[in-house]
Amino acid sequence: MPQLSYCGEEVRRHDPERFLAALFTPADRREATFALLAFNGEVAKTREVVSDPLLGQIRLQWWREALDGAYAGTPRAHLVVEPLAAAVAAHGLTRARFDRLIDAREHDLDDTAPPDLAALEAYARDTAAPLLGLWLEVLGVRDGPAQAAAEAVGTAYALAGLMRRLPLDAARRRITLPTAVVEEVAVDLGELFELRPHAALARAVERVCTAAEGHLAHGRELAPQVPPAARPALLPAVIAARHLRVLRRCRFDVFHPAVARRPANLAAALLWHALRKRY
Repeated sequence: MPQLSYCGEEVRRHDPERFLAALFTPADRREATFALLAFNGEVAKTREVVSDPLLGQIRLQWWREALDGAYAGTPRAHLVVEPLAAAVAAHGLTRARFDRLIDAREHDLDDTAPPDLAALEAYARDTAAPLLGLWLEVLGVRDGPAQAAAEAVGTAYALAGLMRRLPLDAARRRITLPTAVVEEVAVDLGELFELRPHAALARAVERVCTAAEGHLAHGRELAPQVPPAARPALLPAVIAARHLRVLRRCRFDVFHPAVARRPANLAAALLWHALRKRY
């Protein structure tokens, strides 16, 4: 593989699964995709790199202002902002999708659990779907069915990711499970914070995973209406499906070692789907 750009290397290191999917983007559009994924990584990690919510707000505002410059043709001198500005100019990327991603990350600065499953689904959609929508725009696809598929696939991908990172969040005493579900199935938060699996926790995780599977199925049902050029941006569906399958196989025990591992033969699965223009 040729030497990666800064953005490409950042994505390879910090978002390795979507990095693999990005490799199926046509070569002349791959750097723009890497810039999008690197930007997403920068805003997504805000909660983890600040010690105070106010600092997080300042960091997110910095990115809003960086986008102002990118859209004005005067990008800040920054290793992600400059290639992102180039992608914006080359592909006419929709500003509102960037703003939606940043706004969604403001919720990370508040450790309050989502009140219900619908709220968690909305958060998942807003933190992942706009990225896939921008990826589609890099590919020159702006039609309704493809964007609808991106909304569904992005939601499924993010929900699966949230369940996989439950142990990490619990270790920091954060609850990402919906409060209504926690109360309905009687999750023992003490057990969760002590990183102990229990039946009620598995039932709560199953609720979320079942919702994710529904979104994934809807996204794939749209496949006949999605142009072939759009398929690389929707390959995260393959990743989400693998993670959800592992969670179900492990009976929704998020502490099972298999849940944290990258799915076996993921690159081969992505290749198989890409060659057949599926997702």
